[in-house]
Parts: sequence; C-alpha cells; structure tokens
Amino acid sequence: MKTDTVAARGSGAVRRALETELRAARARGVEQPSVVDVGGGSGGWAVPFASAGCLVTVVEPNPNALATLRRRAEEEGVSHRITVIADDSDALAAHVPAGSADLVLAHGLLEVVDDPAVVLAALAAAVAPGGAVSVLVANRNAAVLHRALAGRIAEAQRLLDSEDGVIPGERDTMLRRFDSAGLTGLLVAAGLEVTLLRGDRVISDVVAGEVRDDELAEFELAAAAVPALRDVAGRLHAMARRA
Repeated sequence: MKTDTVAARGSGAVRRALETELRAARARGVEQPSVVDVGGGSGGWAVPFASAGCLVTVVEPNPNALATLRRRAEEEGVSHRITVIADDSDALAAHVPAGSADLVLAHGLLEVVDDPAVVLAALAAAVAPGGAVSVLVANRNAAVLHRALAGRIAEAQRLLDSEDGVIPGERDTMLRRFDSAGLTGLLVAAGLEVTLLRGDRVISDVVAGEVRDDELAEFELAAAAVPALRDVAGRLHAMARRA
C-alpha cells in the first residue's frame, strides 16, 4: 500500500502498522476489511486501502476534499469500494454502526475538533472486536523544539507553557497539540487500550542538506520506536483497541 500525500511522507512506520492490522483482519476471516477514515480529506489513505481490497468509509465535511477524493477513486477504479459521508466527525455514530469497523483512522483530526474526548468515544464505539483505532496527532514537543532551534525562544517558551500546545491569539490551524502522556490518557479514558505508540517524522521536518530518500526512510523506521526520539517527532502515532 502506498500513499502519495504530503501528510503521508515519512510515514513508513505508520503504513506498516496499518498493513499489519489488515493482515490481522484477514486472518480473522474478514475477506474485505472495513476501514473508517474519519476526517479522511482527499483520500490519501482511503484510496490505497480501497486498492488493497478494503471497503472504506470516509467521513469528511470539506466538499473540495471530497471532490478530489471522488476523482482519485475514479482514476484508480475503486469508487465502488469507497463510501463518502459528507459530515462532521461528531456525527460518526449516525453513519457507522457500532462495532462494525476493522480499522478506524483519525489522522490529523484530534488537533482540530471541538472535543477530542467525544470524538474518541465515537471512534471506540465504531471499532469491531479485535479491530484497532489508529490516531496520528501533532506533537507539542516537536513544535516547541523546532521554534527554539529557529531562535524563536519566546514563542517556544509560550508553547511549552501552554496547556494545549498552542499560543493563545496566534493564527494557528490547530486547536491543540499532544504529548505522549496526554494522548495516551485520552485514549484510555475513551475505553481503549494503547498497544503501540511511536513517533512519525522524527527528523523529516528538520533535516538539513541533501539526504537520500531511502536513507531517510530507513532512519525514520528505526527511530519511530525509540522513546526519546518518538517524543520529539513531528507527530505521534498510536494504535489502540477496545479494552
């Protein structure tokens, strides 16, 4: 499975974790695993999953993103495997039956929703027994470190002191950023057991000079599981199951 969006670059460890879940679903006898991509955007994950034989439901309110998704799905010949729901993430329960999804994705979602706890509860309800929830979020420690390295020490200090990992009053596309403990706590509170917590884009956002793609990918895969490097990676990736 290959994704080609900017958001997916450097995500070799993420893709491997998701592919492992697909294999596990098929080992349970599920011929066409059911995947729900909440906030799935233009199909960076949905189209590859559908191409791999999954039945994918995308919940996304942005009409422009959905138009791109439909076009990509048609070009790849997988439109019949993708169901599009033009709605917000908090309406998930109205569209996806409880316990029906082998894999639920929330990538780049919890940073922008009004109430992450409510959304996570809906994700936990949607996943089937034996299935998994995949959460990918912006890492507050990385935001602090990157600004400090850029010489923006005052901003880095404000981010460090901020409860939500954002600077009040600053124009920001995110409402919050997470650290490992905060993300784990939210998942557990939603009734989920965290089975994997790794970093994503450990150095991809800050590496200087010319670096070969294969070298960078190999390093990212190795670094993803190292706790000290995970905690300063650009994003945090968690896999969780219903407890």
